[in-house]
Amino acid sequence: MDMAPARISVIRQHYVPQDTRVLREVTALLEEGHQVDLICLRKPGEPAFERRNRLTVRRLAVPRGAGRSTRYLIAYAHFFVRAAALVSVLHLRHPYRVVQVHSLPDVLVFAAAVPRLLGARVLLDMQECMPEFYATKFTTGMEHPAVRLIAAMEQRSIAFADLVVTPTRQLREVFVQRGAAPEKITVVMDAADERIFHPRPEVRPAPDRFTLISHGTVEERYGLDTLVEAVASLRTEIPQLQVKIFGDGSDLPRLHRLAAEREVADRVWFSEGFVPFDELVEALAAADVGVVAMKRDVFRDLTLASKAFDFIAMGIPMLISRTRSVEETFSPDSVELFESGDPADLARAIRRLYHDPARRARFARQQAEWHRWPYHRSRYLEVVHRLLAPQRQADPVNRGVSRDAT
Repeated sequence: MDMAPARISVIRQHYVPQDTRVLREVTALLEEGHQVDLICLRKPGEPAFERRNRLTVRRLAVPRGAGRSTRYLIAYAHFFVRAAALVSVLHLRHPYRVVQVHSLPDVLVFAAAVPRLLGARVLLDMQECMPEFYATKFTTGMEHPAVRLIAAMEQRSIAFADLVVTPTRQLREVFVQRGAAPEKITVVMDAADERIFHPRPEVRPAPDRFTLISHGTVEERYGLDTLVEAVASLRTEIPQLQVKIFGDGSDLPRLHRLAAEREVADRVWFSEGFVPFDELVEALAAADVGVVAMKRDVFRDLTLASKAFDFIAMGIPMLISRTRSVEETFSPDSVELFESGDPADLARAIRRLYHDPARRARFARQQAEWHRWPYHRSRYLEVVHRLLAPQRQADPVNRGVSRDAT
C-alpha cells in the first residue's frame, strides 16, 4: 500500500513486546516507512528511552495502589497524565499525523486531545470491551452503576476518535449496539505475525510423548486449572501425556499446588516466566496439540485469545473452549471444541485427538486466509491510510470506513 511516510505516535498502557498486537501494528507502520513514537509501560530494569532507526520507545513507570480497584485506578490515572503530557510536548516539537491509542482503558484516547486539537487524526484500537471486562473481573452485573458509567465513557471514547479498530466481529457488534457508528469501526483480528510464528518442519513432536502446550498470561480466567484437572483424569489412561505451560501470571502458584495435589506435577511443566520468541516457537513446533482453555463469561464471549492464531499460523491442531466468539469464528471441522471449565469434556477432547492422528493432521492443515496476519495487516494499513488521506471539505472529520468495515 503506497502511503507517504508520516510521524505516528502509538500509546499503550502495557509492556511491549509482550503485547504482540501492538508489536505487529508498529512493525507494519515501520515497514511502510513511517516514523513511530511508542509510549508504553516500563518494567524494572528496562530503559526509559530507546531508539531503533525509525522507532523511538518511551517507557513510563507507574505506581500501584493497595486495593484491587484502587490499584488499577491509580495506575490508569498516572499513566494517562504522563502519556498525555508527553505526547502533547512531542507533538508541539514535531507534529504527528496520527496518534493511535490502545485500550484498556478506553478513556486513554483522550490523552491525544492536544494533538487532535492541533490537527492530528486519532485511531483508537479497542482491544477489549471495558464494561464486560470490569463486570467479570470485579464480579458485578452489567447493570452495576460503575459498569454503566464505563459503558458511557466507552461511547464517548469512540466518538472522540476518528476511526476505530477492534479484534472481533462480536466486539464491533456490541459497540454498535451501545450507540457507536458502524461505519467507523473496522475488525482487525489478532492474527499471528508469520515471520515469528510459522511451521518448523525440522522440529517434530517426540514420538514417545503426547505433548499439549499453552502459552501467554497465566491467570485464573484462562482456564489452565481445567487443563490440569483433565490431565489428572487421564494420568493412567494416556501415560505419554504431558503439558507444557509457557508464560507468567498470578495463577502460577495455585496451578503448581493443584498439579501437586492431583499427582501430576511430573506431567505439567511450567516455564516460570515469559521466554524469548525463538524458544517459544521451537517449543510450539515440538508439541502435538495447542490448548486454549478460556473460561466463558460475558467478556470472553466477545474476545478471542491471540494464542489461537499462533497455533493456526504454525499448523498446530488446537483444542479450544466454547465461547460465542469461538463458535462464530472457527469451524468445528478445523478445531476440537470442548465445554469451557469442564475437565471431563476437555479430557474427552484430548482422548479423541490422541487416538485420531488423521484428525489432528486435518486440523493442522486448516488455515482460513482471513485468520492470517497478511490479510489483517492490509486492513489495518487501509484504516491508517484513510486517516492520512487529505480531509475533504464536505467531510472535515472523514471518519467513515465505508468499505468492508466488518
